[in-house]
Amino acid sequence: MTDNERPAVAGLLLAAGGGRRLGGRPKALLPHRGRPLVEYAVGVLRAAGCTRVHVVLGAAATAVRERAEFGDCVLVENPDWAEGMGSSLRAGLGSLAGTGARAALVSLVDQPGIGPDAVRRVLAGYKDESSLVSAAYTGVRGHPVLLGRAHWAGIEATATGDRGARAYLKAHEEAITLVECGDVARPYDIDTAADLVHLE
Repeated sequence: MTDNERPAVAGLLLAAGGGRRLGGRPKALLPHRGRPLVEYAVGVLRAAGCTRVHVVLGAAATAVRERAEFGDCVLVENPDWAEGMGSSLRAGLGSLAGTGARAALVSLVDQPGIGPDAVRRVLAGYKDESSLVSAAYTGVRGHPVLLGRAHWAGIEATATGDRGARAYLKAHEEAITLVECGDVARPYDIDTAADLVHLE
């Protein structure tokens, strides 16, 4: 595959969480539309145009591999998933290092209200390796986010606990292109038993 044929932006799905507030039910395996939630989330990235998708697994990784269809996704196991989203983001970005990807479109497995339309909008904001693009909901920054390769080292250095890229993005707020997605997506999280009503 030549550089011209390589997808510039890779999809990066963070799906390692153990669902602590869901009684220890791994979020990747929650049922949604008859399939595991992780499978639905991969489908969203694919439908939006991500041809290369890396999926970071953690809690119950073996069961997730067995029950979900991933096609040609690259599966990345994060042994430190219990440390929080930061470790999964580091693992995911690390897995993209040799791929030729110039940016990563990061999405979270527990946000099924964010579909292909919102992802496509954020993808369209990509210009080059210095790009930082984020979905916004009524002007408030949310997911997905597009992280240009030039920022990966800085993000990996600051991604700790459950903060993910938050600290880095806060420090580089002026460089972020916000893309309003409130008209096409709902950015709720599946965190507690009460949130399960959002699953179909």
